[in-house]
Amino acid sequence: MEYVYAAMMLHSAEKDIDEKAVGAVLKAAGVKADDARVKALVASLASVDIGEAMSQAIAAPAASAPAAAAGGSSDAPAAEEAAAEEEEEDDGAGFEGLGSLFG
Repeated sequence: MEYVYAAMMLHSAEKDIDEKAVGAVLKAAGVKADDARVKALVASLASVDIGEAMSQAIAAPAASAPAAAAGGSSDAPAAEEAAAEEEEEDDGAGFEGLGSLFG
């Protein structure tokens, strides 16, 4: 996550997001940067509009919050139930594996 935060900070400061800059931010934060990870991050962000991606990430939860709070959406309870059922299934899956260890 430190690598992504470094890129976001450089974007906020309106600086170029390149390997040297990301490495410098990580070094200033006391993180020993892995050159391969820095290179991969810079390459993957080359085709991304970070400002747009951040605004979409922020807008998506904010747009759904008023509808859920108002209770006007009939899909909201169904989505909550589906998430709860999925969570219950995941909790049991780990114990089944442990039970098989003890026969």
